[in-house]
Amino acid sequence: MVRLNCSGITFGSQLDEDHLFSWASEISCVVRWEQDTLIVRSLRISEANLRDLLALFWRYGKPMGQLAQFQSNKNVGWFAAPKAYWHKKVFGRQSNNSFKADGFAAA
Repeated sequence: MVRLNCSGITFGSQLDEDHLFSWASEISCVVRWEQDTLIVRSLRISEANLRDLLALFWRYGKPMGQLAQFQSNKNVGWFAAPKAYWHKKVFGRQSNNSFKADGFAAA
């Protein structure tokens, strides 16, 4: 299980809060909420699920760097693309996202 910190969200209304939990529960890799933590099934998630998590974290202003752990050989081409709107928030200013042979991001 992967735990994603979603603490400190300021909602504009009750419906806004309801939409966050409803939207997150529709993402198939999401297992559940535990207080301010979103629990995701594993690091191996589909492109659609990752795009939904990116959008959710962007919309609600959550720390997006924690999504970098979902980078893989399969998604690096689009996920780590320097021109993607989320790139700086996920990967920081550094745009070198090379991979080692084992498939994990180089430090």
